[in-house]
Order: sequence, then C-alpha cells, then structure tokens
Amino acid sequence: MKKVLITLCAFVPGMLLAQSFSEKITRELQFEKKTAASTLIILNIDGYVRVEGHSGDKVIVEVNKQIYGKTDARVEKGKAEIQLGVVDRADTIILYVQGICNDFGRQRKNNWHTKYGGWGYNWNNNCNGGECNKDYDWEMDFTIKVPLGINVLASTVNDGDIEIKNVTAYNLAENVNGSIRLENISGGGTYASTINGDVDVDYTKNPSAECRYYSLNGDVNVLFAKGLAANVGFESFNGDLFTNYENLTTMPAEMQKANKGKGVSYKLGGSRFKIGTGGVFLDFETFNGNAYIKEK
Repeated sequence: MKKVLITLCAFVPGMLLAQSFSEKITRELQFEKKTAASTLIILNIDGYVRVEGHSGDKVIVEVNKQIYGKTDARVEKGKAEIQLGVVDRADTIILYVQGICNDFGRQRKNNWHTKYGGWGYNWNNNCNGGECNKDYDWEMDFTIKVPLGINVLASTVNDGDIEIKNVTAYNLAENVNGSIRLENISGGGTYASTINGDVDVDYTKNPSAECRYYSLNGDVNVLFAKGLAANVGFESFNGDLFTNYENLTTMPAEMQKANKGKGVSYKLGGSRFKIGTGGVFLDFETFNGNAYIKEK
C-alpha cells in the first residue's frame, strides 16, 4: 500500500494545479476585391490549420482557443491576451495570433516573409530583447472554409498538422513539427514544406505551374491524375525515389549557384527526369525520407 501511495503522489501535483479555458471564436469575412490573385493567409504558431474550399462567397472562420495555466489568474491573463488577429487588404485576408510576444505586421527586411507578401511575426524583437516566456500556455486551432478560386497560404509551427482540401487555386503549406496533407487539389502551383512530418498531396487535376515538395524528416507522397507531363527534380541525403511511371526520360543534372563567403560555389542539383512529354517543373527533396511519385 505504501508504494501505491507514493506513486499516486508523484502524479498529483501537475494534475491538481493545471487550469484550462476553451473558447470557440467564429467570424465570417468576405473579399472586397476578388481576382485571380485574391489570397487567404493563415499564420498560426501552436495548433493545427484546416482549410476546405466551398461554393459560397464568404470565408467562414472557426478557431478553438485553449489556454492552460497553473492558476486562475494566469488563465484569465491568457484569455485576455491571446486573440484572433485579422488583416483585411481588400484582395487579401490574413489571419494570425494576436497577443503573443512577437509583434505581427509587415516585415519588409525578412526574406522568410516574402512569400506572404511581407506579412509575418517579428521573430527578432523577442519582447524588446527580453525572454519571451508567457506564464501560461496556449493553442489556437483553425478550421476555415474558403471560396473556390482563392489562393491559400497556410503555416504553423507546433502541435498541429496542416490540411487543405478542395481548393482550386495556388496552395502553400509550411509546417515545422507536423505533417501536411493536401487533398482534392486542382489549382496552379503547390509549395509544401515541413521539417518533422510527412507531405501527402492528392491532385484531381494536375498542376499547371511549378511545384515544390519538401520534408526533412518524413516521406513525400504525391498522387497525380492521369496524363501528367512534367520535368521532375529529386534530391535526398538518405532517401530514395519510388514511382509507378514507366516511361521516364533522364535529363542532365543542373548546376546550382550559391554565394558562400569569399565567392560563388556550384553544385549539381540532384537527379532530373521527364515524365511524358515534359512540362512544368516538380521539385522533390527529402533528407531522411523517401519520395513517392504515383499516377492514379
């Protein structure tokens, strides 16, 4: 009995002290100016991002906000600080997490944000030079419906995957500690990149613009519709390429230029081949995973 009591006590402190709060945030937004360049951007940090195309004309947003703290006061502080941020630029709608340590806005000098039109978190301010330590934990899970024909750019960092389906325009998905799944995609180009997770893409219509698929510690699985015509590049450190395409034509590897310190260096850009008659460039890269290129 004594051993049982000791074991229970080891678990009690964290269980008893944890407090939590959950809130569902809903918004309906609409593009004031809708063109082929109209874009929805979701920049999350902790939590998943799920986006689905629909036939309506509104962006329907549902965010599940969760706050965890050791005291009621700390939870209340998190409830007040962590909010859904919205930027409306007429043809672009940006959703982000408001109230964290790092400011959000136009980060013109940060090349990482160029793909988001310069918008993003200022990772360099670090609470004006201090440590960015909140005395509570938080998570924001995004579930969104977006009109067909809208470009979707989505990212998160921790504690969640990115899922995009039924979207008929350009797709960009970036993750760090999670997977990426793009389903029933029929748009122009695709950019899917993660560090710790798999990348899975399923096309109902093959891409008409350049695409890149990358995972550092995961597999890349891309399923194309019949009739794919593309030029393909593949590079990996520990992974292999698998495909059910039979008539592949090997192409010369391209030299890639990189500026390194004292001068310019060049390296071969991995293997390259052509599927069918060739066409748009599809760039596959892994480090510790395989790439699977298949036709339905």
